[in-house]
Amino acid sequence: MLDREVSVDDGRRARIFRALAVAVGERGLRSVTFADIAATAGVPPRVLRDQFATVEDGFLAAFEWVTRRAGAAMAEAYEEESRWMEGVRTGLATMLELIEQEPELARLWIVYSLGSGPKVLRRRAAAIATLCEYIDRGRLETAARAEPPSITAEGVVGAVLAVLQARLLAPRLVPVNDLLGELTSIVLLPYLGSTAAKRELARPAPPWPPRPRHSGNAPVEGVGMRLTYRTARVLTAIAERPGSNNREVGDRAEVVDQGQISKLLSRLEAQGMIVNSAPGGRNGAPNAWLLTPRGEQVEHVVSYQAEEAGALIREQAPWLR
Repeated sequence: MLDREVSVDDGRRARIFRALAVAVGERGLRSVTFADIAATAGVPPRVLRDQFATVEDGFLAAFEWVTRRAGAAMAEAYEEESRWMEGVRTGLATMLELIEQEPELARLWIVYSLGSGPKVLRRRAAAIATLCEYIDRGRLETAARAEPPSITAEGVVGAVLAVLQARLLAPRLVPVNDLLGELTSIVLLPYLGSTAAKRELARPAPPWPPRPRHSGNAPVEGVGMRLTYRTARVLTAIAERPGSNNREVGDRAEVVDQGQISKLLSRLEAQGMIVNSAPGGRNGAPNAWLLTPRGEQVEHVVSYQAEEAGALIREQAPWLR
């Protein structure tokens, strides 16, 4: 990543990159200006000029940022499984969940990067090559007499990306999580055969994110809701800055849409994990969110698992460093 990028806080950077993706989708990369991005992101154009020499420079930074974050989440999910086929499935489930949550950033990575110039294309090729390495491990699992050639992984990854590209270009985004069984089936077919591939079509989608087997996750049990990436980020944001209002929590958790952050906070409050400490709870008064003891337990587990996952990723997948 560009060293200068670290001067922008995570919440603002996420907002800028989403705005960039929207602008590129509407106008094309060559026609986008800093003013276009700034208007959508809600920041002064000078903030962008201070960070990036050109819009293309900003696009590369956005691509790298998405690659690092999505790659880390997928690697964590894959490495948690002891069998290749299960690792593939949970890795795909993680990717689909991220696309569901961040369709604009997914379009930037999967669709818009194809026309973004040689620097991004080289980085894209390197990321795809890493995905192919994970898929190619299926040759060690094959029961077929003739082992599939190494180029099979390239064909499989290309097919998955082509399906996702078509969905992301559709007028209305089809729920991509519905594709998990079919995409897993596509990946398994050349390595494990038709029987294993067909079984995937009937399997229900797993919870996301996958819960590590080796960590003590008792406080998370019985929460009654999926502890998604965004939910975990909200808890962490409140833990880091108790008393934050909705907008402050949203910025730190990288949830730009105020309607979404309100829903997430309401759900966490209903689950007894956060409490609004605003004086008297008056209408119109800013909220001030605190973690409850239960919320502190859950946030502690989430943070612990994230630290373990980061150590595992650094050890197992050095390209993500």
